[in-house]
Amino acid sequence: MDTNPAPTTTEAAPGTRWVGGCAIAAIILLALVAYGAYALENLEKGIDGYGQMEQAGPSGHVSDPLGPGATAQFEDGLKITVSPPRAEAGGAYAFSVTYENGTDSAVRPGGRSREDSVSDIGQAALVVRPGKSHDDYVSDYDLDWLNEEASAAALLPPLAEGEKRTVPVRIKPTRAGIPVTVEVAVPDAGYRETAYFQLTAG
Repeated sequence: MDTNPAPTTTEAAPGTRWVGGCAIAAIILLALVAYGAYALENLEKGIDGYGQMEQAGPSGHVSDPLGPGATAQFEDGLKITVSPPRAEAGGAYAFSVTYENGTDSAVRPGGRSREDSVSDIGQAALVVRPGKSHDDYVSDYDLDWLNEEASAAALLPPLAEGEKRTVPVRIKPTRAGIPVTVEVAVPDAGYRETAYFQLTAG
């Protein structure tokens, strides 16, 4: 005769199983909501392109330019910083434009030719001109871009993924204290916004 009692199993109470099931369902629902938000954000970026700027503070658009020392940050990881100008001998001013390629491919900061790279009067990958960002033309003052060729040469080589490049700029305004606009339009096969910076020479 077997005197050992039969093993017993403990079943969870129905209320405990219900709470556990609800907790698992809530976790799954939260994960789906988070994934949906992530997918929606990527869909939006895919539709309008990854060439939009996304920094706090000024937008960097022509009507809301960035200031000296500020950084334009693009959705694809490209960052562009324009340093504050510093006075040099003879009434000249120097500043730099730094490109940091956080994208997943090489970029060409200056396009494919010197003509596409720099300008002080027309469209180019890097424009340094007198006046405020929304000015089409100014006649009361002007500036000379003293190292335009050197700036163009620094812009032309491709910038590999993860690399940084600083382009020196030297200008001489016709008088101290004038506003200077820096437009940075990195060429892109799709779409990239132009970043505007507003400086003061003096």
